[in-house]
Amino acid sequence: MELDKIEKMLEKYFEATSSVAEEQALREYFARQEVAPHLQQYGPMFGYFSAAKNERFTGEVPLKTRKNYTKWLSVAAVAVLVFGIYFGKQYQEQQQAQYAYHQTKEALRLLAVNLDRGTEKVAYLNEFETTKQKIYNND
Repeated sequence: MELDKIEKMLEKYFEATSSVAEEQALREYFARQEVAPHLQQYGPMFGYFSAAKNERFTGEVPLKTRKNYTKWLSVAAVAVLVFGIYFGKQYQEQQQAQYAYHQTKEALRLLAVNLDRGTEKVAYLNEFETTKQKIYNND
């Protein structure tokens, strides 16, 4: 009867459905000297698990300390942001000045064209005035 129980517990153990108490019973069974011959193949496995459970690491693990670059990264990000705003503003002002220069240049060109037209008309007025004076002087 006990052998039947052990075989059923082994099945449950390998299906990962056994309880902690059943696993403890299996470890105790395989720790004894009288194990059924067809189950002796599982003895070393449970013996290893029992021995491994008691192992402790006593060495020291050297830990590398990580340097905290977070502060410097935030300082660098702020510096890049400030330079970007400063040079961006300077670039924007330069673009606005160039735009104003081109607009003024275009306005002065239009003024010069219209002024040339006006001086042509004034030349006609001067001719008219001279002719008018000749007519008045002859009378």
